[in-house]
Amino acid sequence: MSDTTTPEFEPADNEIHVIPVTDFRNSDGDFEHRLPPLSATTNAEEYLQKHPDVHLSEEGIRRLVQGAVEPQDLDGIRVERHRVETGWLMVISYRAYSPMVSLAIENDRLLAEASYAADPHATAGVRKALAMPEPHLEHAVLVHPDAYKDIEESVDRSAKRVLTDNPQEVGERLVERPLMLVPATFKSETGEPADDLTAVDGNCRLAFCYHRIPPVPRGWVDDSLIGTTSKKTVALRPSHLMRMSLERRRELVRKVIKAAYNRLKEPRIGSSADIRDRNKWAMALNALTVPVMVIVGYRDDNDQRGMQRFPAGVRSLLLRMNTGGKVFVDGAKNAVKAEEIINGLYDEGLLGPETQARPTRDALIGRGEVAASMEDLGFDPGLPDLRFALVMQQLTYKSSTFNALVRSKLQTEGNLVLKRRNGPIVELGLRSYSASMPTNSPRTALETICLWQDLVDNSWVVENIDTDTKVDELLARADTGETQATLLLGALGMISLVMSGHLLAAAGSAEADAGTTIARTSVGLIIKGMLATEEGRQILADAIKRVRAGKAPRWWDAEKQELVEQKADWRGSTYNAMLRSAVRHGWKAKAPGKEKKTAAEQEADKLTVFQEQLGTAADRLRDLLDLREENGTMDRLAWVEIEVSFAQLEDIAEDLRLISEPKPRTR
Repeated sequence: MSDTTTPEFEPADNEIHVIPVTDFRNSDGDFEHRLPPLSATTNAEEYLQKHPDVHLSEEGIRRLVQGAVEPQDLDGIRVERHRVETGWLMVISYRAYSPMVSLAIENDRLLAEASYAADPHATAGVRKALAMPEPHLEHAVLVHPDAYKDIEESVDRSAKRVLTDNPQEVGERLVERPLMLVPATFKSETGEPADDLTAVDGNCRLAFCYHRIPPVPRGWVDDSLIGTTSKKTVALRPSHLMRMSLERRRELVRKVIKAAYNRLKEPRIGSSADIRDRNKWAMALNALTVPVMVIVGYRDDNDQRGMQRFPAGVRSLLLRMNTGGKVFVDGAKNAVKAEEIINGLYDEGLLGPETQARPTRDALIGRGEVAASMEDLGFDPGLPDLRFALVMQQLTYKSSTFNALVRSKLQTEGNLVLKRRNGPIVELGLRSYSASMPTNSPRTALETICLWQDLVDNSWVVENIDTDTKVDELLARADTGETQATLLLGALGMISLVMSGHLLAAAGSAEADAGTTIARTSVGLIIKGMLATEEGRQILADAIKRVRAGKAPRWWDAEKQELVEQKADWRGSTYNAMLRSAVRHGWKAKAPGKEKKTAAEQEADKLTVFQEQLGTAADRLRDLLDLREENGTMDRLAWVEIEVSFAQLEDIAEDLRLISEPKPRTR
């Protein structure tokens, strides 16, 4: 993390004062920071060790108490219970010294931008996503399995990012909104502290607290973390603090307090430079403490589960957090929801027996152990489209138990429609390509809804289609009408076309590129249309083989009745337009629109346009319903506002019945 690229608040020439956080006053009657002696922590440690709702080790309790600004207040403190989906989290609230708290191990607001182990090329990624924390056998502690150097790199990277993206007013005023903390431990190499207290929510505020502490003398932190021997002072990084023992971190707090007051006690000169320097140390003292809510225990609704679902309980807080200036973007929201769904399925035993469930969970989430998990499941880990297809297959499963769990994780009611399944599928699936390519354009295309209803209505599985021969065999089976082969061919073909940039969201210029009207439907419906024709299935199978080999998909030549190379002047958007045109008009030897259409063709076109626009109207209504649900709107719309819409819908239904067969009845 660069020490020179972070933003600076330049306060006015008015002097900033140190804000009291305790009742302690010096001999002059002024507030003064004082690091409490260890003797002041003994009673609180004993109280928390005996409390039935505190599920931490003695070392975890010691770290918590010794980082408190007023540890004596923790003796007899009330332990509150916070409800989560799987049980109760036990929480205490107090004020802590910010250098005694560590930054979040992974900033989940940026989940959609990370490089994941799900991508076979993930080692080339700039921002590596760490593995999900695991439960401790007996304590309410998150266990992080990654190498400690990767964890240090993660927290430094997150701090650098938030300093730029989300400035906080820290220093001139105290941090007022509490940080949510959780005890953590690590499974990694030796030489680092075994325990820590890390933020779940509050990275931005905590990063700016660190930033407000001026560079400290070199000897105050571990020399091995500094690098350049010429540096006399060091700007504190989160990794510096994490590497320090509990005792050294307390000593750092003591030294910062002493240095700040030594500077503030110097005579005032009155110059702007003097005021700015004094303000720098006053802001350091104001940023030295933070209000915190610490998770100290967990009680599962099912006593036999112990701490197994503690990480899931902590993760369930994520979407309730970051409600301030910078909220989760949709991609990150869907990513968090997706991981909640997969972990929920695993916890409830819906991913099969343990020998199958664990590798399935790890493969679907895509954070760690993905290659080994794919091999355990019988798939080639070097083919990202197979993993993406596995995500599609697992999240299009249909059963009352599955649907109920997914609805609860999505915090929604009603039918589990394609749109609601789509977001989590897209975010988990794209992790197969996170280090290989930019995913903004594919994400936009897939978000139009990459599913089609047959994927939900029919049971299907992902096979290890890892050679061209197996692709040809899959195509042959699909040509016979086999549902399993057809759906898998569609899934793998769609992934290949979208990720290679040849099936995109419908662009405004698509009609001009195609020379005629196109099917402006979702990606999923385009694939469904292709699966209905022999030519479409040929293109899908060819796309799988070509894209895996790093080549562009070929096009279907209707005159030659064979696949041919794309024209030299075609771009991905051109191919997309031609594909959408062919799905709408068919694979014809002559370009659509060059000759007069038959009456039946003209009527079919009009019906297609009507159905497309009706589908768009239904999507807009769903958007309105989703927005009302998000806003918590319960008031009914006034009849005068929607009377015309009801009349139009009734007229449409009446007119459509005039030209359609009667609806079949089940007797």
